[in-house]
Amino acid sequence: MKLLLFLLLPCLALSEVGDDFSECSQLGFFLNKDPPRFTPSLSSTKHICQCLWDDDGQQMYLYATLYNTDWKIPVYSAYVFGSANTGRCDPWYIEPQLDGGINANPCMAPRGHNKDIGVKQAVNRDYKGSGYDRGHLYPVQHTNNHISMLATSTLTNAAPQNSSFNQGAWRVHEAAVITDLKKRDKHSCAYVVTGVVPDPNKKIPDNNPRVTVSKYYWRATCCVKNGVPTGQGYFGPDNNDKVQALSIAALQTKLAKDYGVSIVIFPSLPPGAKRPAQGGCN
Repeated sequence: MKLLLFLLLPCLALSEVGDDFSECSQLGFFLNKDPPRFTPSLSSTKHICQCLWDDDGQQMYLYATLYNTDWKIPVYSAYVFGSANTGRCDPWYIEPQLDGGINANPCMAPRGHNKDIGVKQAVNRDYKGSGYDRGHLYPVQHTNNHISMLATSTLTNAAPQNSSFNQGAWRVHEAAVITDLKKRDKHSCAYVVTGVVPDPNKKIPDNNPRVTVSKYYWRATCCVKNGVPTGQGYFGPDNNDKVQALSIAALQTKLAKDYGVSIVIFPSLPPGAKRPAQGGCN
């Protein structure tokens, strides 16, 4: 299975940060080009079409993120699955346009010495000494090339995550998802949405609390093979510090309770898709 990379399209605005996914959704990161729906919409969110400059100076669009500027963590990242075949390095990026406006660099970049960065997003100093990892939503394990790997390490694709859980049960889960998606059909396109439910009572760092800690992570996958959609939901940590599998319908019910708004992760299926009695994507 090959993860597709998308160059800047003529119809796409130069800004990667916007108020909706109307243009980014055309790049194929969402099932049937339809982003998850929250009713009513969550407040204080920005829609990020995550991009990185390649070695030839081209903008490469890799995935999409809904980011909450109050929590300073993502609500979710959506991507097309690709089985990893590259090493990892972590040059953590920020999103210049979140704080600098549409005239700032349209792609993720190192923070450098710009002291104005950080009003609407987390920065590395927020995590330093906090005891929390910068937990990826779009994980390195689910990429299959160097550019995608680098693009996962932006702080808009990360939330505070307990170190032992991040490096233990959640990492094992990410590997198990690879095995599961490969079994379904190596030639199919697997859509994945990974999100965070915030804990309103926990923030970091201690000396100047800014970044909301994740209460738990969740993930939903969807494949359509021969017109039949199959999906699976997950969340963790659960009460036993593990990752729990459940139907996408059950996951949506849980998320609606914890977000306080209804959510449909995969709102529309491709035309003609059959709806199985259970195990589907909605």
